[in-house]
Amino acid sequence: MGSVVEGKEYLPIIDVSEIDSQTGDRLIQAASKWGFFYVRNQDLGFTSEIMNRSFDHSRRFFKSPLEEKATCAIGPDDKGWSSPYAEVLDPDHQKVCGKETLKTLNFGEFLDGKAQQPLPKSLSTHEDDLSGFMDLCRDLCMRILQIAAIGLWVDEKDGGMNWFSSRHNPSIGPSGTTLRLCYYPSLGAEKSSSLYADAEKDSEIVRAAAHTDFGTMTLLFQQPSQPGLEIQRPDSSWCPVDIFPPGTEHDALPPIVINIGDLLSYWTNELFRSSMHRVAIQREREEDRYSIAYFCHPVATTELIPIPSNLVSKAGNDLLVDEGRQGRRAMTAKEHLKNRLAAVYGW
Repeated sequence: MGSVVEGKEYLPIIDVSEIDSQTGDRLIQAASKWGFFYVRNQDLGFTSEIMNRSFDHSRRFFKSPLEEKATCAIGPDDKGWSSPYAEVLDPDHQKVCGKETLKTLNFGEFLDGKAQQPLPKSLSTHEDDLSGFMDLCRDLCMRILQIAAIGLWVDEKDGGMNWFSSRHNPSIGPSGTTLRLCYYPSLGAEKSSSLYADAEKDSEIVRAAAHTDFGTMTLLFQQPSQPGLEIQRPDSSWCPVDIFPPGTEHDALPPIVINIGDLLSYWTNELFRSSMHRVAIQREREEDRYSIAYFCHPVATTELIPIPSNLVSKAGNDLLVDEGRQGRRAMTAKEHLKNRLAAVYGW
């Protein structure tokens, strides 16, 4: 459960240093109620030096000339630079913020430390940094997946704590796992004021419209002075996600925000919640915003078969069971991702 401080409820902070049933229970509660939780960024390998260098690389790329960014434009494989308006997240409600909308650079998995896509000139000499950062992210995801399997009481004979992690092992084959550098340029005081004046309500003014993520889970790394993330409560209201929730104010780095993706929600018969979230403009402190997201996916050929867990079977939705009854084979992780990409990009 989350904490309540001065009448405000905060997302739970989960200590993942121990892979045990107590941690598993806390994770299941957070994933079921919120679909979001924090992991304190301590002793996980993400040092201040690594984080500062990673954000420096991001700033360097997004400040590079348009011609350079165009050499690695995004394609149907979801790798590369995404220019403004490439993503249609919420066409019915998003207030378009001029030409300065979310800009991203996606990296697919690295093989033996080497990128499997063209790198822009500004990042070509930093391949080791990017690969190393992805390795740290994968290690954290594997730990969380092991804790989730314990929390779901997966029996040892069925795979136990490794039920999920074994299906995310890159040595088996490729996946849709993606590292994304995100840049939300400042709109400037004049444009920001104009947008608010034209909007019927403040909630229309967003940097990234309401959406859910596609995969197993997402790790989100933020900078101390750049808030904006909001998640949707069950009653459809929006809840700001603090950069430093109570208890972490004196930490060297912000805690990592973890959210459950569509695939894991589907896989758990919606026991785990894939929550709508967005990035809002901070009206009183509008400035450039940078973040880094790691989207974890299973190996592409993984069949999304029912998880051998009583908690999952009791969730009551029978999404995967119904497919079996109708004689269809289980959907693969690759097929699930392809369907979601088609809905967002029109591919």
